[in-house]
Amino acid sequence: MPEETMIETAEIQGSEAAAILLMLLDEAEAAEVLGRLEPEEVKQLGGAMFGVADVTEGQVNGVLDQFVRRARERTTIGFGADQQIRSMMERALGPDRADKVLARITPPQRSATLDALKWMDASTIAALVENEHPQIAALAIAHLDPTVAAEVLQLLDEERQADVVYRVATLRPVTAEALEELERILLRQVTTPGQGVTTRRGGTSEAAKVLNNTKSGADQRIIRTLTKVDKTLARAIEDEMFVFDNLMGVEEKSLGTLLRSIESETLVLALKGADEKLRAKMLGCMSSRAAQTIQDEIADRGPTRLTEVQEAQREVLTVARRLAEAGTIMLAGKGDDYV
Repeated sequence: MPEETMIETAEIQGSEAAAILLMLLDEAEAAEVLGRLEPEEVKQLGGAMFGVADVTEGQVNGVLDQFVRRARERTTIGFGADQQIRSMMERALGPDRADKVLARITPPQRSATLDALKWMDASTIAALVENEHPQIAALAIAHLDPTVAAEVLQLLDEERQADVVYRVATLRPVTAEALEELERILLRQVTTPGQGVTTRRGGTSEAAKVLNNTKSGADQRIIRTLTKVDKTLARAIEDEMFVFDNLMGVEEKSLGTLLRSIESETLVLALKGADEKLRAKMLGCMSSRAAQTIQDEIADRGPTRLTEVQEAQREVLTVARRLAEAGTIMLAGKGDDYV
C-alpha cells in the first residue's frame, strides 16, 4: 500500500471502517446487514456513517485494501466457523449474552429430509405419512410446493384432511426434535440438527396455498369442517385463499351478477380502495348510469379509514363465495393467482 494511503487510513478503524464498507453496498444488502445487528450497534454504525461522509477516494481504497488483506489472512474461513464465531462472541459478550445473540442470528440448518421430500411424488409422501401423527403430516406438507402438497392432502383419508390443514395453519417454528422424528419416519436415518435449530414454515398463508390447489369442492368441504373446529382460523385461511384483487380473474358475466348483489354503499367503499384496473373492470360490468353514480360517490367521499375499505371488500368477497357455492357465479380457476 502506498505510504500516503496508509497515512490516510491510519485513523479509520472499527465502526468508521465498517461504515465505509456498508456504504459501498447497495441499499438492500446494507439493510440486510443492519437487520442482523443489535439496536445499539445500529446506532453506533449510523453515527459513524455520518462521520465518514466526506472521506476521500484514497481513504475508501485504503479501507478496502485493509479488508481484503485481513480476509486473505483468515485462511480458515468457512471451516469450523461456528465454533470460531461462538468463541469470539463469548469473549466479547460473555457466555450468557453470547448464547442469546447466537440463538437469534444463527442461520437455520437445511434438513436433508426436507430437501428429499422435493424429489418424491405425492403418492409416496402420502403413503409415508398416512399412518403417522397428523402433526408429522402437516410438517411434511408445509414444506412442499403447494401443488404437490394439495395432491398429498387429497390422498389422505378425508376425515384427516381438515385436521392436517388446521395443523399447517397453526404450525409454529419446528423444533430440532420434530425434524429428527420426520427424518426417522421418512428416511429411516437420523441426522441430529444443531442445537436450537428451528425451521419456519406453515401458517394460514401456507394452508391457503395448499387448499387453492385442491380439486374442485375439496377446499370448501375442508373449510366447512375447519369452521366447526376453529371458526376464526377457518375465516383467516379463507381470506388468504381469495382476496379482493382476485376478482380481476372473474369473467364479466359473473362479476356483473356479483355487483348487482352488493349494496351501493358497500360497493363505493370497496372500490375506493381498489386497484385502478380492477375498479375499471368492475365499473365496466355495470350500466353507464350506475357506473357514473358509483364514480361520483367515490369522488365525493372524503378521506376514508382503511379499516372501513377492508371491511367492505370482505363483505364483497363473502357474497362472492356464497354465490359461487350456490353455483350462481363462477370464480377464477385455481392456481397460483386465483381461487
